Amino acid sequence: MRIDRRAPPRSSPEEPVRLQKALADAGLASRRTIEGWISEGRIRVNGDLAKLGDRVTSKDRIRIDGRDVKLKGRRDTVPQVIAYHKPEGELVTRRDPEERPTVFRRLPKPKEGRWIAVGRLDINTSGLILFTTDGELANRLMHPSREVEREYAVRILGDIPDGTLERLAIGIELEDGLAKFDAVTERGGTGANRWFHVVLREGRNREVRRLWEAAGCQVSRLIRIRYGNIELGRRLYSGNWRPLTTDEQNALTALAGLPPPAPKRQHSRRPGAKPWQPKPSGERAHSGSGPKWGERRGGGR
Repeated sequence: MRIDRRAPPRSSPEEPVRLQKALADAGLASRRTIEGWISEGRIRVNGDLAKLGDRVTSKDRIRIDGRDVKLKGRRDTVPQVIAYHKPEGELVTRRDPEERPTVFRRLPKPKEGRWIAVGRLDINTSGLILFTTDGELANRLMHPSREVEREYAVRILGDIPDGTLERLAIGIELEDGLAKFDAVTERGGTGANRWFHVVLREGRNREVRRLWEAAGCQVSRLIRIRYGNIELGRRLYSGNWRPLTTDEQNALTALAGLPPPAPKRQHSRRPGAKPWQPKPSGERAHSGSGPKWGERRGGGR
C-alpha cells in the first residue's frame, strides 16, 4: 500500500467572512448589488453555486460570470472617495432605459475597482453625493445603525401652517413608519419662498420631501449640503467633483467605524493590463472614459 507522506494542508488562520462582504471589500460593488448577483446565480465558490450566507476566505476560488476574482484585504490599498455636486435632472444609476443623463457620465475613472454611490438623490434633488471604491465603507455609511447625519437646504413654496416645525421635529407618521428631522432651522427668505436647513440620520426614499408634504408644505427646491463630516461647500460647482483630502477621508472612515487605511506598496501591473470588473445586471459596462483626476467637468458658474 502506498503511503502519502505529504504534510496535510495547513488550515487558514483567516476568519471567514460573508461572500457579499468579501466582494464588497474588493471594490466590486455594494453588498446589496452582490446579493443580487448571488440570487441570479452569477457567482460560484469552489465550483459550487454560491448561496446567501456563504462565508469565504482568500483561499477560496470565486468566479463571477465565469471569471476568477481574487480577494484582497480591504486595507491592502487606500480606497478612493470623491465628493460630487449632482445637478437636478441627473439619475444616480449606471444606465437609464430612457437614456436620461446619469451621474456616472461625469465621474473620473477610478484607479481600482468601480464607483459605488453612498446613498442616492432623486432626479429633482441636487447637491452632495459621495462615491467610493470601498463597498464596506459605502455600506456602513448608509446603514441606519451608524446614524450618519445628512443635512439638506429646503426651499418651501407658500405659507407654512402654525406648528409645522414642531410637528417635523416630534415626528409624523408616513406610510413606512414614523419619521422626523433631528433639527429644523429657518435660514431666511421672505414671502412665498422661505429656506430651511434640516438634518436627519437615515436615508429612506424621498424622506425629506415626504415629511414636508405630510406637514402640508410644498418643496420647491431641495439640496443636500452635508453627508457626515463632508460638506458641499461653495467652491464645488454643479456637475463637478473633487477627491476628499486625507483628513476628510480618515474622519469619514472613523465615522463608519472602520480603521484608517494603511497604504501598502503596489505591485506593478503588466503594461496595458486592466483589472477585470463584472458587468452590472442587465446593463452595459461603463466605458470609464471620464476625466482624469483633478480635471473639472460640468456646469461651473
